Amino acid sequence: MGLRGGQADTEQRVIQLEQDILGVNNAIAAANRRWLRRNGILSLNLVSSPGAGKTSLLTETIRRLPDASAVTVIEGDQQTDLDAARIRETGAKALQINTGKGCHLDARMVNEAIGRLNMEPASLLLIENVGNLVCPASFDLGEEARVVILSVTEGDDKPLKYPDIFVGASLMIVSKTDLLPYVHFDIDRVTEYARRINPDIACLTLSVETGQGMDAWMEWLEKRRSTFCITAADGDPGLVPFFT
Repeated sequence: MGLRGGQADTEQRVIQLEQDILGVNNAIAAANRRWLRRNGILSLNLVSSPGAGKTSLLTETIRRLPDASAVTVIEGDQQTDLDAARIRETGAKALQINTGKGCHLDARMVNEAIGRLNMEPASLLLIENVGNLVCPASFDLGEEARVVILSVTEGDDKPLKYPDIFVGASLMIVSKTDLLPYVHFDIDRVTEYARRINPDIACLTLSVETGQGMDAWMEWLEKRRSTFCITAADGDPGLVPFFT
C-alpha cells in the first residue's frame, strides 16, 4: 500500500530538513578542516559508547607525550565538566561542550571551540565526542581521522550492529583488555567484523590499567603526526569563525 499524500509530504519534508542540516554541518566541517590543516594541527575525533574508556585513554596518552601543552582537548558530554577537569590535570588545555539533550558534537560547536582555544600551530587536537555509536556517525567535525573505541565489555558484534560509525573510521581500539578473562569477547571476531564493514580500518587492543598496547597506540599516533601535511603553511594563522 502506498503512502497517503499527507504522510508522504511530511516524510519528504523530514528528509529535506535532514539534508539541509547535514549540508550546513559539512560546510562548516570543511572550513574547520581547512583551518586546522593550514595551521598544521592534527585533529582526531574519538567516538565510543559511554564508559568505553575515552577519557582514561586521553589522560594516559597526554602523560606519555613529551609536551602536554602542545595538546588541546575538546570534551563533549550532555552535562558536567568532569572530563575536562581530568584533562586539565595533565597540563593540557581542555574545553568542555555540554550538549544538553543533544547526542553528539557538530561542526559548529567545534568551530566555536576552535575560536576560543588559541591553539598553537603544529599541535594536536583531540576531540572526545559524546558517548554514542549512532548519532556521531553522520556529523563530520572537520577532523583528520576518526578513532572508534570499543571496550571488551560491550560485545564483539558492535561493528555489525553499528556499521556507520566504523565505515568512516581510520582506527578501531579495543579497550579494557585486562577484563578479557572475565567476559566473552573474541578479538579475532571483532576485527573480522570491523574489516567486513571497513577493509581499511586499522585495529589495536589495549588496556590503560596495565599499559598493554599503549606503545602501539602511541606509535600509531606518532606516525599520523609525522606524516601529517601542512597544506598551506603560509596561510593566515588567525581563525575567522565560520559564523560571526
